[in-house]
Amino acid sequence: MDRIAKFRIGQVVRHRVYPFRGVIFDVDPVFSNTDQWYESIPIEIRPRKDQPFYHLYAQNDQSVYEAYVSEQNLLVDSSDEVLRHPAIATDFVRSDSGDYIPVNLQTH
Repeated sequence: MDRIAKFRIGQVVRHRVYPFRGVIFDVDPVFSNTDQWYESIPIEIRPRKDQPFYHLYAQNDQSVYEAYVSEQNLLVDSSDEVLRHPAIATDFVRSDSGDYIPVNLQTH
């Protein structure tokens, strides 16, 4: 069952449970990571596999990294704070309105 993704590439989102936010740089229509990665998620918050999963250039207060997050665990981030992940400057330009527009972005 393919679903329409709720979020789009370039959109800024935040995690529903954990304190991080990021910009989406790729979308998988359903789970497409390893079983080991999936099983490492605590069962009480483990997401369903039959939903879109998003690749993020993510950040928290301490670091920047790439994250893989289910649609059910994302919310729109409307804080308008600039993201500091270094790959964002390579793959996106920020418009005057604060949107991240993909440029030369290689998705899966």
